[in-house]
Amino acid sequence: QPVEATDDAFWDQFWADTATSVQDVFALVPAAEIRAVREESPSNLATLCYKAVEKLVQGAESGCHTEKERQIVLNCCRLLTRILPYIFEDPDWRGFFWSTVPGAGRGGGDEDDENARPLAESLLLAVADLLFCPDFTVQSHRRSTVDTAEDIHSIDSCEYIWEAGVGFAHSPQPNYIHDLNRTEMLKLLLTCFSEAMYLPPSSDSSNTNPWVQFFCSTENRHALPLFTSLLNVVCAYDPVGYGIPYNHLLFSDYREPLVEEAAQVLIVTLDYDSSTTSSPTVDGTTTGTAMDDVDPPGPDNLFVNYLSRIHREEDFQFILKGVARLLSNPLVQTYLPNSAKKIQFHQELLVLFWKLCDFNKKFLFFVLKSSDVLDILVPILYFLNDARADQSRVGLMHIGVFILLLLSGERNFGVRLNKPYSVRVPMDIPVFTGTHADLLIIVFHKIITSGHQRLQPLFDCLLTIVVNVSPYLKSLSMVAANKLLHLLEAFSTTWFLFSAIQNHHLVFFLLEVFNNIIQYQFDGNSNLVYAVIRKRNVFHQLANLPTDSQSIQKGLQRKKKTPEPISRTNSQDGVSMEGSRPAAPAEPGTLKTSLVATPGIDKLTEKSQVSEDGTMRSLEPESSQPPPESNPPSAVSEGEPWSGEASHPRRDRRRLSSASSSGQWTPTPDWVMSWKSKLPLQTIMRLLQVLVPQVEKICIDKGLTDESEILKFLQHGTLVGLLPVPHPILIRKYQANSGTAMWFRTYMWGVIYLRNVDPPIWYDTDVKLFEIQRV
Repeated sequence: QPVEATDDAFWDQFWADTATSVQDVFALVPAAEIRAVREESPSNLATLCYKAVEKLVQGAESGCHTEKERQIVLNCCRLLTRILPYIFEDPDWRGFFWSTVPGAGRGGGDEDDENARPLAESLLLAVADLLFCPDFTVQSHRRSTVDTAEDIHSIDSCEYIWEAGVGFAHSPQPNYIHDLNRTEMLKLLLTCFSEAMYLPPSSDSSNTNPWVQFFCSTENRHALPLFTSLLNVVCAYDPVGYGIPYNHLLFSDYREPLVEEAAQVLIVTLDYDSSTTSSPTVDGTTTGTAMDDVDPPGPDNLFVNYLSRIHREEDFQFILKGVARLLSNPLVQTYLPNSAKKIQFHQELLVLFWKLCDFNKKFLFFVLKSSDVLDILVPILYFLNDARADQSRVGLMHIGVFILLLLSGERNFGVRLNKPYSVRVPMDIPVFTGTHADLLIIVFHKIITSGHQRLQPLFDCLLTIVVNVSPYLKSLSMVAANKLLHLLEAFSTTWFLFSAIQNHHLVFFLLEVFNNIIQYQFDGNSNLVYAVIRKRNVFHQLANLPTDSQSIQKGLQRKKKTPEPISRTNSQDGVSMEGSRPAAPAEPGTLKTSLVATPGIDKLTEKSQVSEDGTMRSLEPESSQPPPESNPPSAVSEGEPWSGEASHPRRDRRRLSSASSSGQWTPTPDWVMSWKSKLPLQTIMRLLQVLVPQVEKICIDKGLTDESEILKFLQHGTLVGLLPVPHPILIRKYQANSGTAMWFRTYMWGVIYLRNVDPPIWYDTDVKLFEIQRV
């Protein structure tokens, strides 16, 4: 039966208890009970929520000066964290927090009802105040503890930023009680924002999260100091501590849970679709017409706004060093096993790094200005290589590849890759001596030849990255050169080319890589030229690809005999690096969340042409006539939901073929001709025509079987004037689009869902944004 809101004795028992933790609240308030109250006595649930918010508001008003008040605030905070997901999962309740409570006007009188705040707004503003509450979540600046307690409304919270870094020079004394209290308040904030998990993914990216929208608006007077606090706490964190081995086993680290929570709150507040707005260009002007406002307002979301306006070099340095330090943490090898603390929140960090580069172009250019970018690249390649066989980490694979695609659109990235790779992070890849470019190619080859089959939609992206950097690669190692040719060999088999409508794109990408290197970096690349000469039959077979129906059918028949598309044989893999473990598949029973499909490479990127002076200009897409491939309804190209594949277990066995078994699309001679005639083989054919006879002559004359002599000859050879006129360099730059915005939203919330297990905030609630699946 309904309990009167005025019955204080009844309601106070929910938060008066002193010795509770958030885990206790989760144990004492079971899910079934919350749902039962929601269905059977809704007015009691409404009163409970209202009363708990009221207590938080009172705590924020009074400044929580007594231990008792702080305890009540924390208990209400835990209770709301427990209950909110059950309010979000029921569509009838979803509007509850956005309604005003009758009689709860700001002055208490009836005439105040008009300007009463919705419950959600009161809750968010109270949490913001409590995050800068002296002696509760921040150090008090007052010396004496006399009655001159700081009035929480006269406080300038910018003086109470939690950590030194961007825009703040003073690093406060660490206080673990404050860290614990901040962590609990941020957990509640994250739970408020999680309403997004209970709405199905939609292509309409304009549906902003009302909780985030209000919290990041000018209504929140703590928006700037809180944004700065979250960013600085994450970027200043050093998990290894003071370099004492095993110190993380002796002292529990109160910072780490706060840093994780801060990183999660930060990426959720930055969930913003930049493709729908006119984005500021590098010099700060916007890409709009002269008719627009003279000074276009930045995004209404202040967190996005502040992030995009960071510009001081020392701030960029602090952020980049911090993110690189944390991303490299799992790679830190020590001689004492388990002596260094390993962090678990690298996925949140990758999303944060993505947002920084996407919303702040000056930061992106800063990252690429020095070889510091390699401190981000190496951990990403490590994660990609490590996660390649694990289907529960497909999302991690995607975000790593997206970041590299974004970076590869800038010339400087390709140039930086020429730096020799000397750090020896144990990875199960062949030992090689070379540059960071070699490392990238070798890891990409591993992903393609021995990754999980769900990674196939990423092949286009991986090869686009290699194409983008190829004109700048000064000298590839023999190992990397052989890997590229092995990929071409695998992708140019007839059955692979004929078995899906878009498979031939991969051959085009690889040929473009070879052409770029031969035309622009011939001098240092004798290893690659030698590999091309050794595998010349692959190019001849491509040039003579049969196009008659009979051969096409024969090519497809061959596939049935050899189900594995890319064998590891003939890819002389050599010994893996010492200390490395092979990439393991997911443990059975591992939980994972489904992802929405990502847009195809043509939607992800736009082509830019590099001029003589190194500047880029965007190429208009040719809209005169549709390309030949777009005639048949493409069976499995763009819209295939290849990631939420719970309902199609059979599809997994199909490996690299796609359309053929669904019977909708079959290759025709016209179709093969339409792209075969465009294969860019001229440069390579000319190279072979000139060099093969010379190399053969040397071998006959000197009776040579020794590679080094031939390589020496190729090093001093030149093709000046013999090759066709160099083609312009084409770069495919990442472009923001609502498809990737939606992908990031589902990925980010999936990570947050799975990472919050203690307490399991959203576990077993009716989440709609993704499916939870077991491996």
